[in-house]
Amino acid sequence: MILAPAPLAADIARLLACARIDSLCAPDLPRLQTCLAEGAGLAIIAEQVFDAGPSPLLQAFLDQQPSWSDLPIVLLVQGNRRVTASGHTPLGNLMWLAVPFENAQLLQMAQSALRNRRRQYLVRDQLLDLQLRLQAQGVSPGEAQERSEFARYQARKMEAIGQLAGGVAHDFNNLLTSIGGSFELIERRLQQGRSDGLDTMLRMGREAVSRAARLTHRLLAFSSRQSLHSQRVDLHQLLQTKRLVACVTPSVRVQVDLTEGLWPVEADGQQLQEALDNLLLNACEAMPSGGHLRIEATNQAIGAGHATDGMLCAGDYVRLRIIDDGQGMAQSTLEHAFEPFFSTKAIGQGIGLGLSMVYGFSKQSRGHVTLHSQLGQGTQVELYLPRHLGQAQPSQEPMLPVQGGRGHHVLVVEDDPDVRQLLCQALREEGFACHSGADANDGLKVLRSNQPVDLLLTDVGLPGMNGRQLAEIARSLRPRLPVLFITGYAETAMVRDGFLAAGMHLLGKPFELQQLQALVTQILGRP
Repeated sequence: MILAPAPLAADIARLLACARIDSLCAPDLPRLQTCLAEGAGLAIIAEQVFDAGPSPLLQAFLDQQPSWSDLPIVLLVQGNRRVTASGHTPLGNLMWLAVPFENAQLLQMAQSALRNRRRQYLVRDQLLDLQLRLQAQGVSPGEAQERSEFARYQARKMEAIGQLAGGVAHDFNNLLTSIGGSFELIERRLQQGRSDGLDTMLRMGREAVSRAARLTHRLLAFSSRQSLHSQRVDLHQLLQTKRLVACVTPSVRVQVDLTEGLWPVEADGQQLQEALDNLLLNACEAMPSGGHLRIEATNQAIGAGHATDGMLCAGDYVRLRIIDDGQGMAQSTLEHAFEPFFSTKAIGQGIGLGLSMVYGFSKQSRGHVTLHSQLGQGTQVELYLPRHLGQAQPSQEPMLPVQGGRGHHVLVVEDDPDVRQLLCQALREEGFACHSGADANDGLKVLRSNQPVDLLLTDVGLPGMNGRQLAEIARSLRPRLPVLFITGYAETAMVRDGFLAAGMHLLGKPFELQQLQALVTQILGRP
């Protein structure tokens, strides 16, 4: 349903028709409300419709929707004019869109809203079917209500999983097209005996691989499965005004307030900086015409029953608060904000992994993150991180090569045959002798033999006995044997401090072969 000035409504209707989306233009609010009551997937309403005052009937319709229903509304506003919650606009599942707008942006919002609306109707049908089956089985009303709530929870969970799977497939299809296309063009040039343009094609393929690495990194962050190097982090350095100003757009004013005697936190410094940068980027995007960004850091002693819904254990934390006075979010958007690949941006303007990365990082760091927002009233993010207790650790001395002229023999244990071959080839090109095995049993055969082994290079996630267990046995057979773990994801390797013993190192996949070569050379010395 469309309710807007006639020329704008006609343009929107033509645009939706080209995308095979049926629509009706309502002449006024009463007719719109009548059509909505008959059933609609989406309402597109111009803000000036409410200039004369709010619509009690429309608000009543939105408030009285059944539990499965949450009608999406795209509210069209002029230019960069901000919507205020205290105005005449309805309160509900609102999405804000400035006029003039890009056609692709409106289509993306409409298609996303209609997909969600179809899922709502699917949930309705599933609930009705469940209720009928429960009635036929003679289930009590209380038990039926409990099962109905569980069914709604399951439906929402499956919707989130579907959104995640679709987002991963969409982004990786794009990346695979770039990588595969680059290889295809390179192969064609080589078959033709041509070398012109190969640098460009190689660069395109490598950039696609880098984008894929960033994508998997953020997915692991959301799932709280990334490898973290927990350490003491002084927020004064991270929150220097000069650095923060460089991260935001020139039209945004930055104010930093740090409490006196601010505690250091225990976290992975690099991941914390990335989380903060994501929050700053979101704040700037919420203030396209500029605004005020306030960053606060305070000490918080959290006791039992503190207002964090039991998400934090009692103890000392530092609360990092980022407050903007931007567009804000409707409640329906707020409910999905931390879900991966959820985004209200137009296609190509973001993949929706920034807040999900912050959420996962906070959980894995034994902290918490909360989000507060109202449409037109800005957004406030609160990130809690545990206080670092104890003295600062001395800076690590540079790694020295193994002494004693033991040689440069590397045992590579990796279950993926292509990865195993690449690793061995890369090391042999640097002058290292390599033995290889597909699993821990293959590795133990070499370790129990008389063959020289100066470094064990093993994947963590091996079939059967994992890489960490292999390393323990290897150390019993060959004391003080250096170990280099490689991992794409391994639950036991998430926190490095508890996973790595002395003389053990960790390299996360994907990595460049020159990184591997440099690290092995650093451990064993140059052949």
